[in-house]
Amino acid sequence: MALMITDECINCDVCEPECPNGAISQGESIYVINPNLCTECIGHYDTPQCVEVCPVDCIPKSPDHVENRDQLYAKYLQLTKKAG
Repeated sequence: MALMITDECINCDVCEPECPNGAISQGESIYVINPNLCTECIGHYDTPQCVEVCPVDCIPKSPDHVENRDQLYAKYLQLTKKAG
């Protein structure tokens, strides 16, 4: 699953620079995650870095973008142009 940011976000700016795929950006009122770019850091790290640094625990898995580990890894390969 791609991750999402809930409206508990306090706009602290710590998640955006941690995303290796550039999936996080400032939305109208809170930060948002582009599900087409989010791989939950699979391929880069063992855990999602935005979740690791979030001080308010507002980054759950998005129920609207269900993906398994293999699908997330395939997305990582496509985004980074690496061969599988």
